[in-house]
Amino acid sequence: MVHHSGKTAGTLFFIGSTQFALGLILAEALYPSYSVSGNYISDLGIGPSSAIFNSSIFLLGLLSIIGAYFLPRNIKFRTLTILISLMAIGAMGAGVFPKNSPLIHGAVSSMAFAFAGLSAIVSFRVSEMPLSAMSVILGLMSLGALALFTGGLFANGVFESIEAQDSVFYLGIGPGGMERMIVYPALIWLFAFSGYLIARSEK
Repeated sequence: MVHHSGKTAGTLFFIGSTQFALGLILAEALYPSYSVSGNYISDLGIGPSSAIFNSSIFLLGLLSIIGAYFLPRNIKFRTLTILISLMAIGAMGAGVFPKNSPLIHGAVSSMAFAFAGLSAIVSFRVSEMPLSAMSVILGLMSLGALALFTGGLFANGVFESIEAQDSVFYLGIGPGGMERMIVYPALIWLFAFSGYLIARSEK
């Protein structure tokens, strides 16, 4: 039963992360003059491709929280289950409250970012080498980028404007580039972890 539930969790994580990655690419392509470095990811939630982006990030959260429910019920997984669930709630919130609700959107997006990175780090307790080491590295990359991104927002006056502005904190890759350095490592981890859960269940 534990093996079957782990396989279900891995499948849901894989579907959720895959459809979000594809939805993100499609939303970027359909948004006229969109810049992956100069625009926030959340600009996609209020632009011409908002329906695609908001539905895909909400579905990522929904499938992730259902997947977290199916994680094996033991002490090693309990903390990870909580962290993934909090990440999922943040993702769903970002889909429901887009950037034109700046305070709520900022809170739920930060929640999704932070708990995604923490989930990757904590997952080393339930995975094996080399995935455990790679998970920690990806999680630290995500959280480090989040710290730089947040520093840039405060330096630019986060409460004064929702328009994307460059900052020295973004290390030359722009606000959108730094935001993707938060999202992509966490998304890569979720891809890898989902495969690990499925393969683990087959043993």
